[in-house]
Order: sequence, then structure tokens, then C-alpha cells
Amino acid sequence: MKTRIHSLYLLPALLIIASCGNGDQKMAGPPAPQVQSYPVVALTAQSTSLETDYPATLEGIQNVDIRPKVDGFIEKIFVDEGATVKKGQPLFNINAPQYEQQVRTASAAISSAEADVNAAQLQVNKTKPLVEKDIISKYDLDAAMLTLQSRKAALAQAKAELANAKVNLGYTHITSPVDGVIGSIPFKTGSLVSSSSASPLTTVSNISKVYAYFSLNEKQLLDFSRQYKGTSLEAKLKNIPAVSLVLADGTTYAENGKVQSINGLINTGTGSASLRATFPNPINLLRSGASASVRIPQHLENVILIPQKSTIDLQGKKFVYVLGEKGLIKNTEIEVMELTKGNFYVVTKGLKAGDKIVMEGFQSLKDGSEIKPEEKNADSVYADLNNK
Repeated sequence: MKTRIHSLYLLPALLIIASCGNGDQKMAGPPAPQVQSYPVVALTAQSTSLETDYPATLEGIQNVDIRPKVDGFIEKIFVDEGATVKKGQPLFNINAPQYEQQVRTASAAISSAEADVNAAQLQVNKTKPLVEKDIISKYDLDAAMLTLQSRKAALAQAKAELANAKVNLGYTHITSPVDGVIGSIPFKTGSLVSSSSASPLTTVSNISKVYAYFSLNEKQLLDFSRQYKGTSLEAKLKNIPAVSLVLADGTTYAENGKVQSINGLINTGTGSASLRATFPNPINLLRSGASASVRIPQHLENVILIPQKSTIDLQGKKFVYVLGEKGLIKNTEIEVMELTKGNFYVVTKGLKAGDKIVMEGFQSLKDGSEIKPEEKNADSVYADLNNK
């Protein structure tokens, strides 16, 4: 009985103690959230160069189709495909005996015409003293003179026909009109060829210099024209810096080139204009018909560059988190150039030198959040950029 009475007295006391303990916990509340650390970098204005690649087709400064001017059979081929030739070097012989016959016929016609001239001259010489002595009339002398003129004209015509026959005969010996490299040779020895053949015998490409043809659309052409100083097209072309050539294997050609012409007309079918850059080709590495890319540099002064990973894409716009006062961040919209420098954007609007942005790891951040900034050294952030 005593034990039960003591228990009854102790129960209210325990309830009072428990109640006081719960009240203390309610008064303390939940612990304050811990401020997270994020890397930030202070932006600085700097100079850089951007590069744009344009697909291009290469052509030698001269691509000469070698076509026969006479009909006949290919008798001999003196060169092989890909061979380097000099101007005047023999390429083909065409067997065309009809032209040799024309030369012989024309030579014989000259001999006959010369004999006729001599006979007409003798008649004039014979008639002239008789006219002077009034033995015959002057009419006979005039007739003899006209005959002599006719025979001389026939001789001149025969000589012209011989010259023409020799020219045609010369066409059977085909030589290179320029220094260059031989292209494909579709015809073989014994093939019948003519001046009306659809395919040339071969093509000789002068590749001491090579033209790289590439295109810009209307917007690119306008930007391109505004980018360089000058009151005329010629002046703007002179201010375009040297360009480089990226070959099909991804390597950069050792020689720089120069943009020298812009087509004055825009192709209505493609909406683009053609440009031509010229590259020296001292070791004939570049060949006509090859593909490459023309790389044009664009130098920029005092611009802001930010890592691409520091931006947020939202509904077609780009944003960054800018660090403000008291460690609070602000979601800030920016504008960037379409062309990038490696993994960096060139900012055109929204940021200035001295602004600090959150570099990465901000997926869970919200506008106005407080962070603990861990400032990174700008040199280390832009190390990859400076090495490009």
C-alpha cells in the first residue's frame, strides 16, 4: 500500500518535468542552415583572337584543258598522270596523215603557182618593148600585167594554204601551254580523238599558287564587311589579316594566305557570295580539286570572356550568377557572340570588368541566395585560354 501511494505522488512530478522539457525544445527552434561555399572569379577585360573556319575548294591559278584541234589517233603519250611539266614540253602525238598530205599538196601548189608567175612575168617582159615600139597596142601589155597579178595572187594563196596545212600538222604534236601538273589521262595510245571530243586529253594545272574558294551568306558577308576598316572594297580587303588553311586531315598548312577577291554578286539560289584566298604552294602539296577550310582570325580588344560552364541556358537566353553585396547572388542575363574561343564565351552585354561570377556547382542556387565565395585566381581560370 505504501509503495502504491508513493507512486501516485511521484507521477504528477514526472509529468511536470517532462512538460517543462518539451517547452524548452519548442523555444529553441530548428538550427540555422549553413552557408555553402562556391568558387567565384573576378572578370577582367582582355584581348583575344577568334577563328572562323569556312569550307573551301582548292584550284590552281591555271587549269588548262588540253584538247585536240585535229582528228586522229593518239600515237604516243609522253607524260604520266601527276607528272610535273614545263611550258612547251611534249604531251601527245596524234597520228593524222591527212595533214601531212595537205602540206605536200600545198607545197606542190606553190611550185605550180611560182611557175605560173614566172611565165606571166616573161609575157610582161616580152610585151613591154613591143608596146614601146608601137608594134602592139597597150591593151596587150595591160592584159599581161593583169595576168601577172592574178598569178601572184594565186601564189600568195598557195603559200597561205601551205602555212595553214603546217599549222594543222603542228596540232598533231601537242605541248604543254603552261608549267604545271598533269591531271587524269582518260585516253590511251590508239584512241581516236577529235576536236569535238567531250573530254579533254588531260588537264594541266599550274599550282605554284592555289586559289581557295569559300562562301559567306548575306549576314556573314555584312558582318565581314563591317568588321574591317576602309571606304572601298579594295581597302577592306587590304585590312583583312592573313588567313590559314586547314587541310583535310585536320592539320594546318604551313603557308598563310590572303583574301584577295569577293564576288560582287550574291547567288540567288544559295544566298551566298564567293570569296577567294590565295596561298603559295612551293612544294606542290596542294592540288586542284582538294577540299580544305579557310580559317579567318578576328582580333578583339578589351572584351570579357567567361567559361561556358558558368552559364545557364533558359528559354533561349543565357544567365550567370553574379556575386553582389553581403555574399548574395543575382541571376543576370547576358549576351554573347555566336563565335566562341575554345570553351569560353565572349560577352557583349550584361557583364563588366570587376564583376564576380559563380563558376560552377550552382544547380541548386536561387536568385538572392547567400553563398560563401571561394575566389579563384583569374590566371588559373584562363590558363587554357591563354594556351590556345
